Amino acid sequence: MEIKSLIAMKAVLIDFGGTIDTDGRHWYKVFKQAYSCVAPAIEDALLRQAYVYAERTLGKNPIINPQFTFCKTLETKLSLQAIFLRENGCPVTEVQSKQILNSCYSVVTSNINKVARPELESLSERCPLILVTNFYGNMNSVLKEFGIDRYFTGIVESAVEGVRKPNPDIFRLAVNRLGVLPADAVMIGDSLSKDILPAIEVGCKTIWLKGEQWEDESVSATCSPDFTITTLRGISKLL
Repeated sequence: MEIKSLIAMKAVLIDFGGTIDTDGRHWYKVFKQAYSCVAPAIEDALLRQAYVYAERTLGKNPIINPQFTFCKTLETKLSLQAIFLRENGCPVTEVQSKQILNSCYSVVTSNINKVARPELESLSERCPLILVTNFYGNMNSVLKEFGIDRYFTGIVESAVEGVRKPNPDIFRLAVNRLGVLPADAVMIGDSLSKDILPAIEVGCKTIWLKGEQWEDESVSATCSPDFTITTLRGISKLL
């Protein structure tokens, strides 16, 4: 079984967005569920466009500052989504945005406290744990917000390092920072194309957290994880 090849890992690389925070659910799915309860008239196609608009805007502009909490980051994303929706004939009220924010933040706090935290604590007691994430430069603040910063030896964050997944260099940077060979590290992430494929290219072992995806991803000859899971719960027992 592949499990045997994963037990002896010397280091763990792990993604944040869609992995630690939502336990495998793509963030669009989290937003969609919240919107469906508060503003069900918004069509899926338009909401997807609003989601992409907000993500691209944040990716191109230094709107998020290093002190922003995760809650503040979500609030900023929702504000950008609201701008797009209003300009396209589907205004969202401040009350509705607040309800969506509370719903999404509740999902994250629940997943981190009930699922991710116990696994991170167990893993960190046995080997170095490093976060590899496409984020906005405020990951230190986010980890402290949820009280999980102590589990990580380091953070490799796209906005800080100037390199984004799926560029394999971000994974090379992580293993080099830990001082281990890629073959002695395992990458855990929810995206086959952004987490698993480039980590395989670097030479890491991989665990794919396959949950609700933005669009269907399937394994191939060039992108086949060592192990596939549907929740982080119990993952520490694999390593």
